[in-house]
Amino acid sequence: MRDNSGSLYPHGRQPIVTNANPTATHATASDREIRWGIVGAGRIARRFAQGLAYVPHARLAALWSRRPEPAQTFADEFGGEACTSFDALLASGIDALYIATVQDSHADYAVAALQAGVHVLCEKPATINRPQLERVVDVARCAQRLFMEAMKPPFYPLYRKLRAHLKDDPIGDMGLVRAGCSVPGVPDDHPSLSFEHAGGALLDIGIYEIFLAVDWLGAPLEVQTLGRLGSTGVDTFASLNSRHERGIAQLFCGLDLHGKGDALLMAKGGHVTIHEPWWNPSRATIRYTDGRVVELDEPFEGGGLNYETAHFCELIRTGQLESPLMPHSKSLQMIEMADAARAALGLKFAGE
Repeated sequence: MRDNSGSLYPHGRQPIVTNANPTATHATASDREIRWGIVGAGRIARRFAQGLAYVPHARLAALWSRRPEPAQTFADEFGGEACTSFDALLASGIDALYIATVQDSHADYAVAALQAGVHVLCEKPATINRPQLERVVDVARCAQRLFMEAMKPPFYPLYRKLRAHLKDDPIGDMGLVRAGCSVPGVPDDHPSLSFEHAGGALLDIGIYEIFLAVDWLGAPLEVQTLGRLGSTGVDTFASLNSRHERGIAQLFCGLDLHGKGDALLMAKGGHVTIHEPWWNPSRATIRYTDGRVVELDEPFEGGGLNYETAHFCELIRTGQLESPLMPHSKSLQMIEMADAARAALGLKFAGE
């Protein structure tokens, strides 16, 4: 479950590889240390810092938060310099920035960091809408810097083991994805319910389910949405039926019902259950139409964020500007689905 200060929850172009990136000078050095900065000092920032202990040759070098006291406490616990401003953080000599703030600020922080020559790993959702994300991606390409949305599930050992197993012992192309999660009892003052900070179930929770649909079924072609808005003006529950290049998805997300669950992937030759909580996957069951049952059990360490971080570090070391597992095209398809769902519910944030 994602638990940062702004959230509760938990095809496309090929990756660009270039030697024009100044950091590529040492790209072949697998032990090159990556110096990280963090903007934000909430719970997801703490989880990221804790996970760095499990990432070889990476360390927290600096951080900044709008509130100096929590930032200094954070630095005292995890190391690194507590900077006095965001500009000072960008000028502190960091290689990469992890954006761990509320989502309405993601785009501006990302653009500023990329233009300053810093690689960016940004908490999900990368931005609140597609136009914002297109701007960030364009800036990343112009600056020749790596940008990736921090969508954790595909980097977990279980998820990668499942992919590898289905490649060797397939059940066929996936035709349906079903997944959802709903978390009740959210305090009224939590950023997840804040219209000002672009909260709501779709962007805080549903973006995970949307990822799963896009990852297995491809780009969205049609999105049908039913849901409701709460007293603060953001969506508190949404149910999506979406048609993709290769199949159909049934998804739900909510902030007022209890529905933590698993995920179902269906194909002609069998189906897969990723057991709950599927967004932090550690177990999966594959049932084949011939009667075979395969159980996959792959525990994770370090809280799970360390896997996406290690992947990002390797991309920096090898001079890549886009992840093959979480490319820009996938993030764009995901936010496009969220945009369509919000439009159906009549939810439009300030400035859109």
